[in-house]
Amino acid sequence: MSSHRTPADSDHGRPSAAVSRRGIVRVGAALGSMGLLATAAPASAVGDAPGGDPALRKPILVGANPGLQLFDGAGSCTAYVSVWQVEWSAHGAGNVVVLWRPDGVRTVGEDPRLALWLAGHFVRHFPELDGLPWSAPRFHRSAVQVRLDLASGLRARGGGIDVRMAEVLDRRAFATDRFPLAGVEHSLSLVFGPCGRARALVDGRVLPGEISRGGTPDRPSSSAFLAAAEVWRA
Repeated sequence: MSSHRTPADSDHGRPSAAVSRRGIVRVGAALGSMGLLATAAPASAVGDAPGGDPALRKPILVGANPGLQLFDGAGSCTAYVSVWQVEWSAHGAGNVVVLWRPDGVRTVGEDPRLALWLAGHFVRHFPELDGLPWSAPRFHRSAVQVRLDLASGLRARGGGIDVRMAEVLDRRAFATDRFPLAGVEHSLSLVFGPCGRARALVDGRVLPGEISRGGTPDRPSSSAFLAAAEVWRA
């Protein structure tokens, strides 16, 4: 998904809790509300931030970035899979999978420059991995196939990794101008879809752990989620 950041975004006028990817996926958790339907913070609120005036930020990535985080019975993260379908970015386009496990980080894609940038610039700084060890990613060159559907879910596979998500519980928009990566504020907008079922296989073996679900019937949450129409600006 961690980080206790509290930007000025709101959900239909209600103050938001921590705006972070964990805030998106784990509504009701101590770290923030899951899946906030937010509007971007005013530029005046963040103009002095390290990322500068949000009005002057330019796109650095356009695409989709579903994620799957698994937990053991004690609540510890056993694995995090970040799936990328990049339509355009400052480092090229293509599909990439970044897999974090306690024993290391694997990146899969056809372009090492793109794959390692996604892992280093984005994934290692996501709140899902806050406090967890990060090692230099091992790059595995392989085509990655991604089929993302906000109606039915996700299938992504490549380089020995196979991720599936199903039972889309909701679809809601999210935006913020205060998403920090390595201490630099970024702007982020996306459409978020928590999923009720998910699993991942690595080299033919099912990853251990379960997804975390919560929220309310009106605003369900899950640590397996779709993220489409995603735009990052910096």
